[in-house]
Amino acid sequence: MHRRDRVLGMLWGTALGDALGLPFEGLPAQQVTARYRGDRFRLLGPRGFVSDDTEQSALLVQALVASRGDDDACLARFRASMVGWLLRRPFGIGGATLRSCLRMAFGLRRPGVRSAGNGAAMRAGVLGVCLAREPERRRRLGGALASLTHTDPRAVEGALYVAELAANCAVTDARDRNALVRDARTVVTHPELSRALDRGLALGPRPPAEAARDLGHSGFVVHTVGLCTHCFLHAGESPLEGIRAAIHAGGDTDTHAAIVGGWLGALHGASALPEGLVRRIDDGPFGPTHLARLADAACGGALPRWSWPGALLRNLALYPVVLAHGVGRLFIR
Repeated sequence: MHRRDRVLGMLWGTALGDALGLPFEGLPAQQVTARYRGDRFRLLGPRGFVSDDTEQSALLVQALVASRGDDDACLARFRASMVGWLLRRPFGIGGATLRSCLRMAFGLRRPGVRSAGNGAAMRAGVLGVCLAREPERRRRLGGALASLTHTDPRAVEGALYVAELAANCAVTDARDRNALVRDARTVVTHPELSRALDRGLALGPRPPAEAARDLGHSGFVVHTVGLCTHCFLHAGESPLEGIRAAIHAGGDTDTHAAIVGGWLGALHGASALPEGLVRRIDDGPFGPTHLARLADAACGGALPRWSWPGALLRNLALYPVVLAHGVGRLFIR
């Protein structure tokens, strides 16, 4: 399989999981099951919209390509991109990421905060795919990129694990997902993360809601690595099947579906994704066309231009929509 198909599979899989999962974020599994009626977008009509999971992943690819192998330059570019991202008023930003971006804006040398949230892990898959053949650099740079926002060892190792499994998916035509996970698991040394991965590996096929009860489904990275691993192993015959499982587990649905969608997109390639559904994601900044051009850039092409005012206007326009969804949940049991 061509490298571009793997990179594009990662980017489109991340975006599709993000956009499908976003309207269900924070809901328990029972409510997700009651409201999930086919694979369609629900935030604003038939068009899907991505959030921070996809945007930060795209910004990371941009920094990698623009820095031309200079890791210090990559870190500086990504740091500057995160400040710009904050200025575009993203919705749904996590508390740790918000604090670290503000610290970046004020020029603090070490802006990361001690948090074990999902913010570092959610964007790490693209690093694994782009540096799939460079394990030492991938792990060194992966730790530094994670620490820009999250310094808790669990968050850093969780990000390294997401990148490692993505790298394994990007370089194999095998379909033994258990072997891919067990190999990626070797980057994890923290006891709490290790136990979560062991539970995810040991837990046999289960309905997503039952798996979530056993493994957790919050924005805590320890829950995320276990649950996403379970979805990858037991619903990974196609990217869309894995995305559905991650969403039906409830909780941090957009991030979990984005991680699982990215892994399986890298494993099966972009051709395994439902392109018609992907193309219904809003095609502005960080949309399908932008992501396809980023995949070209990661494989030797030129970096795409995109409109930061367009991204700002989209975010501002979606604020009342997101707020309306939040208010609507107050009346749903």
